[in-house]
Amino acid sequence: MSLKAFHVIFITAASALAFGFGVWMLREYRLPGGGSGDLAFGVASLIVGVALLVYEGYFLRKLKNESFL
Repeated sequence: MSLKAFHVIFITAASALAFGFGVWMLREYRLPGGGSGDLAFGVASLIVGVALLVYEGYFLRKLKNESFL
């Protein structure tokens, strides 16, 4: 597996985890007893997830001529 393929898999997994954590924190915020920290972590995680997807697009455009093998 090339470094490019590993990078794409790793960034995709990281963004999925960021979105999952963000949704989890926003759901915790809506429950009774949810605090402002839950809201802050949820919003921040969703922003990080979007930033990771933007970075992945930049990375793929930059290395479009490189092979995945």
